[in-house]
Amino acid sequence: MTETVRAAFETRLETLRLSDILPLRRLADEVIRSVKYRRIARSVAEVGIIEPLVVARPKSPGAWMLLDGHVRLAILKDLGETETRCLVADDDEAFTYNRRVNRLATIQEHYMIVRALERGVSEEKLAKALDVDVKAIKRRRSLLEGVAPEVVELLKNHTVNPVTFDVLRKMRPMRQVEAAELMLSANNFTSAYAKALLAATRQADLVRQDKPKRVGGMTSEQMARMEREMASLTQDFRAIEASYGDDVLHLVVASGYLNRLLANAHIERYLTTRHPELVDEFRAIISAASLDDGGDAARSGEGPIRARPPVTLDDAAPEPMRAGREPSEGERG
Repeated sequence: MTETVRAAFETRLETLRLSDILPLRRLADEVIRSVKYRRIARSVAEVGIIEPLVVARPKSPGAWMLLDGHVRLAILKDLGETETRCLVADDDEAFTYNRRVNRLATIQEHYMIVRALERGVSEEKLAKALDVDVKAIKRRRSLLEGVAPEVVELLKNHTVNPVTFDVLRKMRPMRQVEAAELMLSANNFTSAYAKALLAATRQADLVRQDKPKRVGGMTSEQMARMEREMASLTQDFRAIEASYGDDVLHLVVASGYLNRLLANAHIERYLTTRHPELVDEFRAIISAASLDDGGDAARSGEGPIRARPPVTLDDAAPEPMRAGREPSEGERG
């Protein structure tokens, strides 16, 4: 039998006086002085409120509780507005609004700007709404020119420094893909890392092969050495990447077996008496596959041997893979 899903919001927007809306917190002075606050203020002044404030209907006559939109409410008051449209929630829980926020990635922001320009919005109006210079809008519009489609696909959901794309543009498409994969592996999308990858790029992999590379603070000899080291490092990385999954699986299985072995009192006593060096090695293997803090004590050999519960695949996996574990929260707005 199918269950009916109840809507979490009322279908009609309410127009409320700002004086009737009760904020749950006071904005800190640092927030009011921040660049983010200034940009939202310029956007509200230019195009108005795009996303309505979220409020909870009072159960008895009184103020409406503000669940989401504290910055927008403060800006509206600064602008001298007296009322605004609000979305009315059925629940007065404010935590969930910011918990699932996905920040706009750099490439997604590029697509948004391009779409707005295609629909007739001027660069000047966009610059005012985003509180940036017109040159920044022009630069964001051409952000992906000369960037391989495979790189766009790899980086589309990540916050990447715009200068990074300027650096990638100097490489040939295949090298761009390699550099993007290295950025993903290192989870580093800064321009400094991109410039390091450029310095380690062979001349044949550059768009302008006839033009020598220029990276600030590095001589041609240093860049040549970086090329050789990067080639060797990339080869080693590929080899480790190919065998990493199997190696971790073997470690988990071996750790679980050794855990059960030391859990047997007779085997533990025999090994401690006859082969103490093996017990130390077994401890180290179990600790290497363990995620809790008790692994350090076991590895050091301090104190008596304490049998640990059997390690399962779910226990030994990295935390994001554990069943039932919520992913860490992103930055809250």
